[in-house]
Parts: sequence; structure tokens; C-alpha cells
Amino acid sequence: MSDDTQSPSRRNLIKSMVFVPIGAVAATGAVRALTSATAADANVAEGKPNAYTPSFFNQVEWKFLSAAVDRLIPHDEHGPGAVELGVLEFLDRHMQTPFAAGDIWYMQGPFVQAKPEFGYQGKLALRDILRVGIKNVDGYCASQFGGKAFADLDRKQQEEILKGCEGGKLKLEDISAKLFFTNLLNEVRNGYFADPKHGGNKGMGAWKMIGYPGMRADYLDWVEVRDKPYPIGPVDLAGRRG
Repeated sequence: MSDDTQSPSRRNLIKSMVFVPIGAVAATGAVRALTSATAADANVAEGKPNAYTPSFFNQVEWKFLSAAVDRLIPHDEHGPGAVELGVLEFLDRHMQTPFAAGDIWYMQGPFVQAKPEFGYQGKLALRDILRVGIKNVDGYCASQFGGKAFADLDRKQQEEILKGCEGGKLKLEDISAKLFFTNLLNEVRNGYFADPKHGGNKGMGAWKMIGYPGMRADYLDWVEVRDKPYPIGPVDLAGRRG
């Protein structure tokens, strides 16, 4: 999209995908069937979350994620939020894949603190990073806010907790707060921009917001265009047009 069609705050959030408290690998169809495209589009248009019953996350974890995901990419006047685009469904479905379970990772020791260029060297698979992190953040919140869980805090408090995790300032008992936050944000980002077949990006709402053409076979005429937004709606892997 051109710079004059998108606010600096929303554009910067998309570019960096770090936590900014402003209004600003793939799961298979066998894990859980998608809701109909019509219902998904209606919910996105109304700014409502899609109805989905998690089968991986428990109720406590789901409550945490519902709040956290909404703070990471909230709905605003420039585009849809992560919750209404089905990112929660993406997360739940993705956690049930071999990738998230670590089945296709090398998971033998030794487990050491390595330089960033060597990648993650810990003993927890992705889904365990999220589960342990959620439990620890909720425990931290309970100790600091009179027994309240993260989801029970007001938005300003939630944002401060997430910023503390992002900067590694929160000291959690069983996991690095920064490691947890980084993986959570990456998963939210993946769900927000992935093809709708994976559960998120309902109605191709994120693609429409940034002017991404999706799976169109030919858009070479627009590759070098920088002064105007792409005028044709996106197409997903299933051939649906946005």
C-alpha cells in the first residue's frame, strides 16, 4: 500500500512486528475443519472474533491468549485485529502439528545458551514454550496484582507486562520471558499473515489491509509500482477471491 493510505503507527507495526501497545509450519485441514468463508468474512466485517473451540489449549491458556493476542495486534481504524482474523484458531491448530511438537526438530542435548546466530538451543518445543510461558506470566501477575491472572488486568497493565517480557525485564521462574514473548509474537504474526487455510487471516483481511495480491498467477505489471496501492483483491490458495 502507498504511504498515504496507511498510518505510520500501523505501518511500523507491520514492518517491525515488535510489540507496540497502540490501536494501530502450517497446520493441516485434518487437525480441524475451517469455518465457512462466508461466516468468516461476516465476522471480520463486524470486527468480531470467530467462534472456535480450542482442542489443544485449556481454558486458562485460552483466556490468556485471547487477551495477549488482542494487545499484540489490536483492531483499529486502519485494519482488523488478530483476534477477529482468527489468529487464536491458527495458534491452537498449529500447536497440534509435528513442527510445534518438536517432532521434526533436533531435540537432543546438550542444552546451552548459544549465540543468536546458532538459533534456539533449548529443550522445550514450541508448544511447550508457549504453555510454560503462559503459566509463568500468569503466576507473575498473580504475585504482583493480588492474585489476578494476566487476562484479568486492565489493558495498560497487560501492555506493561508484555513490554517487560519483550525486553527480558520480567524474571519468570521456568523460562526466559524474552524467549516466550518472541515465540508468541512470531506465531501471532504467522497466523495474521498466513493463507486462510491455516485458520488465521480470515477473509484475507490482513492481505487486503497491506495490498498483498495473494496467490494471483500474474501481477508482474505491478511489481515495480511504488506510488499507488494494488487495486485488485487477493486470491488465497483455495482460489477464493478477496
